Amino acid sequence: MKRLPESELEIMMIIWAYGRAVNRMEIEERLQKEVAAPTILSFLNRLEAKGFVSVEKIGKINWYTPLIREEEYLQKESRKILQKMYQNSLKNFVMALYDGDGLSSQDIDDLRTFIEEKSPAAESGRREENTD
Repeated sequence: MKRLPESELEIMMIIWAYGRAVNRMEIEERLQKEVAAPTILSFLNRLEAKGFVSVEKIGKINWYTPLIREEEYLQKESRKILQKMYQNSLKNFVMALYDGDGLSSQDIDDLRTFIEEKSPAAESGRREENTD
């Protein structure tokens, strides 16, 4: 899966937010800045060529449906960032995010809960519960 430039990612974020097929006018309404219709159509054509959306013409209107789930894209991009910039170290990543600002007790509790849920011991405990 290719990494999207910021302008195309902005369009995809709007499409994902709708959760259904959308047309150019709906996308245009949600853009944070004024963008000409031909430019939006160009972005949509690129997204179709990259396999991110499908297009269906109904009457005179093109409807764009996401082919890639938002979670899937964000997960792959996050992994790439973690690998390239933080040598695959989650600790280095978290430290970079909070260096100097410190972590709140809620942040620490959330991280602890997440780690406990994802740890191998928790996984094996869940498997044992399911075999009863």
